[in-house]
Amino acid sequence: QQGVAHGDQHRIGFAIAFFTLIMASVALHELGHMIPAKRFGVRVPKYFVGFGPTLWSTTRGETEYGIKWFPLGGFVRLLGMYPPPPLDDRPRAASRLNQLADAARDQEWQEITPTDVTDKRLFYQKKTWQKLVVMAGGPVMNLLIAFVLMLGVTGLYGVYRAQTTVGYVQPCVLTDSTRTECADTDPKSPAAAAGLQAGDRVVSFNETMITSYSQLSSLIRANLDAEARLVVERGGQEVALAPVHTVINEVADTLDPGRRLSAGWLGVSPKQELVKGGPVEVLGDMWLQTKQSVVALVQFPVKVWHVMVGMVTGQPRDVYDPISILGASTVAGQVIASDQVTPGAKVATFVSLLASVNLFLALFNFVPLPPLDGGHIAGALYEWVRRKFATLSKRPDPGFFDTAKLLPVAYGVGGLLLLSGVVLILADIISPISLF
Repeated sequence: QQGVAHGDQHRIGFAIAFFTLIMASVALHELGHMIPAKRFGVRVPKYFVGFGPTLWSTTRGETEYGIKWFPLGGFVRLLGMYPPPPLDDRPRAASRLNQLADAARDQEWQEITPTDVTDKRLFYQKKTWQKLVVMAGGPVMNLLIAFVLMLGVTGLYGVYRAQTTVGYVQPCVLTDSTRTECADTDPKSPAAAAGLQAGDRVVSFNETMITSYSQLSSLIRANLDAEARLVVERGGQEVALAPVHTVINEVADTLDPGRRLSAGWLGVSPKQELVKGGPVEVLGDMWLQTKQSVVALVQFPVKVWHVMVGMVTGQPRDVYDPISILGASTVAGQVIASDQVTPGAKVATFVSLLASVNLFLALFNFVPLPPLDGGHIAGALYEWVRRKFATLSKRPDPGFFDTAKLLPVAYGVGGLLLLSGVVLILADIISPISLF
């Protein structure tokens, strides 16, 4: 019992450490906004990590720095996010949308001084490229953190990568999905029928030279149930195997591993080797994770709904379910506390998880909806395009884009994110994902 209690303390301790590092990443994200904003002359009244009541703060110059009670994010306040409305908008101020926009604008402008306006210290007064740099600075900071962390893991420890060498040959095609072992009535797998052996290096598939396992996997999947001709290197010699037909089977989606799809199947598993690499390999890994993250973001609302339904009905969590920051910290704690992972692998996995969280935070914030950074980027680009179009068509300058009118969208998106966050946190407490 003492060993179990010690293991729990170990796991909780590293989960807290992981959570702290995520909050440090959030703090650096906000620095990515604040540093260029100050460099361009924008007045920055507040820089805080967390939300809710203030736990601690100090003022340096014109900026108050501090920590809030609920460490679930952070913010940097840039003065002048809402431009004054054009004079011709005033007659329409009675609409509910304009009233909401004017209320938010009036609250912000209570802090703005005439000097701020004349010295052009307000965000909306800045050039388009400066707005883009400021708003992209946060996500770019997370991208840099992810790159540095992944480069450290790849360069110092290495990453397990699938090779073109066969690691395991599935002996049969399972006719019953409830079984994991072959029965006498199960047909041979195409790989077994062709005579593939563990240790064979695949040289070509249907006369296409193989340079990577990902290429081989794509060719097998696209082959469906057509004929497959393989040439392998065995014992230093090339051997042409007996032609077979791949079969259509359920396989994991490359970009959404939790989803199964029908594709060609051969029945082999690649040999995994720990391979070190540099920036090129890291960028390739980041690109694959980016595509997977985009798919996850598109499916995010539906998956959160499924998590909520599963939590209510008592269904076990899937390892590919979305998780909160609390859930990610719990997973990191499980990895570190596990006796099934070597010390080097523990550190590499811990750092890789932190890198993945930073990459996802960056991509998430690039979503072009307010109040996310991508929404402000989209607003700045729209303002620039509108002004350029007016210039080319010799029309009057339409002025600044009134971002305050996007507040209903911002409130809607913010409400959805808040609800999703609450659901995922509750799910991570009630039914946490378990890796071991």
